[in-house]
Amino acid sequence: RFRNVTGVQTCALPICNSVKAVIDAYNGTTTFYLAEPNDPIALTMANIFPALFRPLGEMPTGLRQHVRYPEDIFAIQSAVFATYHMTNPGVFYNKEDQWQVPVVNAGERSAQPIQPYYTIMKLPGEGREEFIQMLPFTPRLKDNLSAWMVARSDGEHYGRLRVYQFPKQSIVYGPSQIEARINQDQTISPQITLWNQQGSTVNFGTLLVIPIEESLLYVRPLYLRSSTGKIPELKRVIMAYGNKIVMAETLTRALRS
Repeated sequence: RFRNVTGVQTCALPICNSVKAVIDAYNGTTTFYLAEPNDPIALTMANIFPALFRPLGEMPTGLRQHVRYPEDIFAIQSAVFATYHMTNPGVFYNKEDQWQVPVVNAGERSAQPIQPYYTIMKLPGEGREEFIQMLPFTPRLKDNLSAWMVARSDGEHYGRLRVYQFPKQSIVYGPSQIEARINQDQTISPQITLWNQQGSTVNFGTLLVIPIEESLLYVRPLYLRSSTGKIPELKRVIMAYGNKIVMAETLTRALRS
């Protein structure tokens, strides 16, 4: 079962996302909105140039709905939190509960750490879907999933971070384990091998980890790129839920399988 272990403010680290700049594409007018009113550097600039910043609340609703929490800041925060979530000095010193970002195969490229990705979902305990950025964690030098971290972007929750941790006694498949099961599947694996031999190359999209109640749904798009072309085409969607793995032409068909 998921456990919400922390909530962090936007400026939990010295690196902040304090100002949002909006450029009018028609006339080039630039407007700066102050998203973190307690940032000392932004406050100093506001004292020097009183008319420079406008409150974030004055941003037009149509723009405010599309404000996203920055990927770079979230990646830094998640990297730091993977170690500094340990609050017990002994555990911290021995790194007994250190986390790491899972590594998965990216097709033509070598194995790469999963990058934070945006999605729309309803967080545990919340009443509606919202636009978030998330990243899963595994224990250091292990492959099972231990936690996942979320950065929220909607409304009054903008800049809030949440971490949902799995109980230590539970074993939840991690991304690399799901990838291994896909490669071992008697239906999927031969098809991928065949596509890689017919003048085309198989490329995998982002492996999405989608929490559903107390379980996880893994979704990964599969693209084919011709050896003479540069634009990949979505060919299949691979989905894993519990002990079941399916591959279908579309997400809808995969869900129905």
